[in-house]
Amino acid sequence: MLGSKTKLIWVMKQKGFLTKKDVAEAIYKTPREWFVGKNVKGFAYEDVPLSIGHGATISQPSTVAIMIEALDVKKTDKILEIGTGSGWQTAILAHLTKKNVYSIEIVKELVKFAKENIKKTKLKNIRIIEGDGSKGYKKYAPYDKIIVSAASPSIPDTLIKQLKVGGKLVIPVGDYQLQELILVEKISKTKIKKKKLGKFRFVALLGRYGFQKKDQK
Repeated sequence: MLGSKTKLIWVMKQKGFLTKKDVAEAIYKTPREWFVGKNVKGFAYEDVPLSIGHGATISQPSTVAIMIEALDVKKTDKILEIGTGSGWQTAILAHLTKKNVYSIEIVKELVKFAKENIKKTKLKNIRIIEGDGSKGYKKYAPYDKIIVSAASPSIPDTLIKQLKVGGKLVIPVGDYQLQELILVEKISKTKIKKKKLGKFRFVALLGRYGFQKKDQK
């Protein structure tokens, strides 16, 4: 497994998906096989998304690298993650900051799954919350960085409001089939700057400001 992990990181570097040393180290410290089901452990270090049940996936490693590098996480950043999934990306983020990572997951079974997985890492700066992530998590706002791991039809205003001035948000925006990954930087209380990072396909963000279940085809 370790050899496969090393090869995956090398391949991502060669392809330009992984350029920051701290992100590479955080990925290396977070064994992906801890965050997937037994039936797909053999594929843990392939650069592909893997099903974790309940209509969700653990994201493709190169996609995770692109999103996290775009955020430019600092050790002093308080982070909000929308869509915990298996908790793999959550753990990577927790290695990059000394502050807390607050992660929201709408599916009860995945909340339990992620918490079990996170226990293996011994990380103490992760808080997993069951709830509607499209609303953000006002209790600990504002956040330095927000990362959304599910497709949204638009950028929820509530997330912009919960982002600090100078903070960054990464979110896939589009329809249920294909999305544009967008990096949002909050310039002032009333102004944001957007940068397109490419086309991707994510599972749908469910909730008040995401897709409704009836929207899914």
